[in-house]
Amino acid sequence: MMFLTCLVPLPVEGEYTYSYDEEKQVVRPGFRVTVPFGKRTVTGYVISTSNECTSEFEIKEIRKVIDKREVFTPELVSLATWMASFYMCTPGQVLSVMVPSGKRESENSIFDIDESFVPVKELHFQQEEAIKRIQAKTGLYYLFGATGSGKSEVYLRVCEDVIKKGRQAIYLVPEITLTHQLANDVMNRFKNRVAILHSALTPSQRLKYWHDIMDHKVDLIIGARSAVFAPCKDLGLIILDEEHENSYKSGNTPRYHARQVAQQRAKKCNATMIMGSATPSMEAYYMMSKNLVERIDMPYKVAGGKEPKVEIVSLLGEERSISRPLERAIGQALQEKRGVILFLNRRGYTYYYHCNSCGEVATCPNCSVALTYHKNLNSLHCHYCGYTTRLMTVCPKCGSTDLSVSGFGTEKVEEEVKKLFPLAKVERLDTDSVSGDREKAKRVIEDFKKGEIDILLGTQMVAKGLNFPLLKLVGVINADSTLSVPDFRAEERTFALLKQVAGRAGRYRDDGRVIIQTNRSEDEAIKAVMFSRTKEFYDRELEIRKLLGYPPYSRLLALTLRSKSEERSESSARELGDVIEKITLTIAKEKRPKIIGIQPCIISKKAGSYRHQILISSVSAALLPRIVSKALELYKVPHGVYLEVDIDPLSLL
Repeated sequence: MMFLTCLVPLPVEGEYTYSYDEEKQVVRPGFRVTVPFGKRTVTGYVISTSNECTSEFEIKEIRKVIDKREVFTPELVSLATWMASFYMCTPGQVLSVMVPSGKRESENSIFDIDESFVPVKELHFQQEEAIKRIQAKTGLYYLFGATGSGKSEVYLRVCEDVIKKGRQAIYLVPEITLTHQLANDVMNRFKNRVAILHSALTPSQRLKYWHDIMDHKVDLIIGARSAVFAPCKDLGLIILDEEHENSYKSGNTPRYHARQVAQQRAKKCNATMIMGSATPSMEAYYMMSKNLVERIDMPYKVAGGKEPKVEIVSLLGEERSISRPLERAIGQALQEKRGVILFLNRRGYTYYYHCNSCGEVATCPNCSVALTYHKNLNSLHCHYCGYTTRLMTVCPKCGSTDLSVSGFGTEKVEEEVKKLFPLAKVERLDTDSVSGDREKAKRVIEDFKKGEIDILLGTQMVAKGLNFPLLKLVGVINADSTLSVPDFRAEERTFALLKQVAGRAGRYRDDGRVIIQTNRSEDEAIKAVMFSRTKEFYDRELEIRKLLGYPPYSRLLALTLRSKSEERSESSARELGDVIEKITLTIAKEKRPKIIGIQPCIISKKAGSYRHQILISSVSAALLPRIVSKALELYKVPHGVYLEVDIDPLSLL
C-alpha cells in the first residue's frame, strides 16, 4: 500500500493523505485523483507520494485515478502556493483554476487558418530600438505606444529570439476576437508550434494543448487570462498586450490579476516580461514613473496615417441619439465609400422602462438595477443575473398604463441609423446580436474590413484590437456611460475607452475623424482625448489619487458579504468590520490600514442576494491578507452568509 498527499479545490486549509494500491494504479505527483472528502467525492491534486504514513487518523483510499500522466508541474504548485497567500484562498482552489478539466484528448482545433502572416520586411527605427533594448537584458518592459505603432511586430520578433534559444513564450491578449485574429497571423510564422488557450476551448482540446506545452512541442502559447498558467518546460517570455484591460482580472475565486501572476512567474523563471498599451493602467503608469518598469516609448504610427481629428458634440438639448453633426459626418463618409464605426457601451434598446405617472422604474427582482428594454424581443432583461420578463402594460405601483422607455441602447441606435441612412448596409455587433457565435462575429468583422458593411455599430467588441483600412469615421454615441459610475476609476476607464475607440480611425490614412457625443463636454477625460493630452491626464489623475490616498498610492481589499437575508448580510459586515478595526489598532499608526467604509455595495442586491462591503486601504499589500486572516480566525462567518475576498479590486459595484 502506498500513500499520497494531495490538495483539494475547497476553501479548507491543509494537505490530505490517502492510500492507493501501487500494483493496480499508477500515481505520481502532478496527477489528479478523485477522493472521499467528508460525505462528498472531490478532485485531489497529488503533490507527493510515499510508502510510509505517519498520520494518526484513519487513511481512506482514493476512488479513482483521473490522469495517465502529469497535468501540473512543481513550478505551478509553487505558483499556486504564492497565489493562495496573496489572494486569500487555498492552493487547491488555485490549482483547480490552473489545470484543464478535460479527461479525453481531441485533435480538432476550433481555428481555421485562412491567411498567412508575412513578417514585416523593414522595421521602423522605433521598433528596432525597442527590440534591441529588450534583447539586451532580462527584465520588465512596457511598450507605451500609440495605436498603430507596431507593438505586435516587436512582440513577435522578441518571441522568435526567445524560441531560437530553446525557450517558450506566453502571449496574453484580453479578448477572444483578438485571440482569433492573432491565431491567423502567427500560426504559419511559428511553424504551427503554437497553442491557443482560452475559455472557448473544449476541455479535451485544452488538455491536448496542455500536454503539448509540457512536452515542449509548442513554442508559443497565445490566450486570454488563464493562459498565464500554461505549464511551460522552460518559460523565457511573457507578453501582456493591452495591459489596461479589466478582463485580465478574474471575477471568481481566486480573484487574481494576470499582470500580477505574470510578474511573479517571470521573476521565478528568470524570464522577460513585456507589457504594452496606448493607455496604460494607472498602476502601470505609476510603476514606469518610479522606474520599476523600463518604459519604451513608441509614438509613431508605422503603417502611415496620423492621429485622427477629434471633435466634441454636446448632447444637451438633443432628442435623437445621432446628433446632426454626427449625421452629416456619417453621410460624408458614406459618399466617399468609407467605413463608419458607431460605439455605444450599452446593449439593448433603452436604458430603462418607467411609469410617467409615478416615476416607478422597472427593476430586476433579483438585483438592485433597472431592467433593460430589448425591442426585438419585446421584453425586459437584467444584464447582471439574466432575469427576463415580458413588457409590462400596467405600472405595478400605481396602476397607470402611461409607461414609456428612456435612454438608448445599441438596438435603438441601430433603428435610428437605418432610418437616417436607408441605403447603407448596417450591422450591430454586441453580446446580444452574436449570442456566443464566434463565427458570426468573425464574419461581420471581415465583411466590414472588406467594405461590404458600411456602418458597424457595437459595444466594446468593436472598440479595440481591430484594424480597418477603409475606416473614416468613429462616432461615440454617448461618452457619459462610464463617467456616471460611482467609482474612483471612472475617469481612467473613460479616457482609456475613448482613446482606444478613437485609435480605430487614422491607423492607415491621414483623414481619420472621431466625433464624441456627450453631456459633459468639460470633463477632463474627454478633453484629454480631444486634445491628445495623455501625459497631462495621467499626471493630473495621479495627483488626485495621491491626495485621496487611492491606488496606486495604496492597496485596497474588498470583503463582500452576501446573504438571502439583508439583515444577516449587514450585521455580519458590521461584526467582521469591528473585529478588523480592533486588530488594526494594534499596528503602528504610520502603517495602520484604514477601513474606508462598511456599507451596502453599489449594486446592493445581485442574483437574489443582499450584499454589504468592507473596504480596507493600506500602503502595504502584504499586510491586508494577514489582517483579514487573523480576523477570520476570531470571527466565524454565520451560516447562510458567504464571504468574497478581492485584493486590488477593479470594480466596487
